Amino acid sequence: MGLARTVRNLRSFQRRFRQARMLARAIKSRHHPVLAHIIPIRRCNLSCAYCNEYDKVSSPVSTAEMLRRVDLLAALGTGIITFSGGEPLLHPELDEIIRRIRSHGIIATLITNGYLLTPERIQQLNRAGLEHLQISIDNVQPDDVSKKSLKVLEKKLRWLAEQAEFDVNINSVLGGGVRHPEDALTITRRALELGFETTVGIIHDHSGQLQPLQDEERTVYQQIQSERKPAFWAFAYDNLFHKSLALGRPNEWQCRAGSRYLYICEDGLVHYCSQQRGYPAIPLEKYTHEDLEREYSTRKPCAPYCTISCVHRVAMIDLVRERPREALTKFFPPAAPGTPAKLPLGVRLLSSIFLPPENGRPQSAAAKAMAAAVMRVLGIK
Repeated sequence: MGLARTVRNLRSFQRRFRQARMLARAIKSRHHPVLAHIIPIRRCNLSCAYCNEYDKVSSPVSTAEMLRRVDLLAALGTGIITFSGGEPLLHPELDEIIRRIRSHGIIATLITNGYLLTPERIQQLNRAGLEHLQISIDNVQPDDVSKKSLKVLEKKLRWLAEQAEFDVNINSVLGGGVRHPEDALTITRRALELGFETTVGIIHDHSGQLQPLQDEERTVYQQIQSERKPAFWAFAYDNLFHKSLALGRPNEWQCRAGSRYLYICEDGLVHYCSQQRGYPAIPLEKYTHEDLEREYSTRKPCAPYCTISCVHRVAMIDLVRERPREALTKFFPPAAPGTPAKLPLGVRLLSSIFLPPENGRPQSAAAKAMAAAVMRVLGIK
């Protein structure tokens, strides 16, 4: 396990650079999708009671069609393509599609229930060039609501820790339908022991809307937050979105679904997200930059109580791009009203390089030169 973790950490430096380049490009320009979810198959090998994103009969989308869709997303300038489902690992040629994503320089990620992972399958994903994998685990022991349990997946997690060369994130969940909220803390601790990244999600209803946390659930949520030590982006997300969601409060934000975030169903139609299928429902081959521009500013009535974290995170990029100082204050709120935001050292350094001085004076020549050098290193013109 130690060797695999070392290899994963070494390769992670290269992935972090590619992610930084993708982020810098997204901040520089709003005119391309940051993230697209594509569905290679709607069928799933499980039937979790709360899920509305699967069936038991669908065939895989043909490989030729999936490759065409990847090429179309590349033409739109997409930065990350994530496989979702259904269960994506049921697609017989998933590795070939991953390789096509990587051939375009796009970051390739996968959301799976983990049941089909074996040592051989993990090695195949390594060779295909997968860069990130997420498994959502709902409970410690399986029940009639969900079989995605730590008990069932423990062996799969150990195989990932031993062999995966890609980043692994384990997502635990809280909210309606979860009978034992303390399970989320157990799952988080086990993921940290194995060297994985961790997130915690708040379960939504059939339309992606908020189910507020109860007192016991909020206590567990706060304990998870104190133990997981999230990285910059996850920490900022917790402050901007999760804290309000945990209290059942609406968030004020501009959803960029249909523009910066795309959900492409098995039929090749572009939707806002998995929970808003049917809008705008335009075929991907007919989706243009005019559609991206229109949906960038379209108000979505479901936004205030939305719990779809991937759409939230994409919107955070444009908040940084449009109102950077306001974004940093929201990401890192001051300890008391009227005091400065408590920015981490690295964020303070980047702010001094890229943002004009708060006193209104022109940016110094040294800061301009440093910013230009960083952009050159990232390959951003």
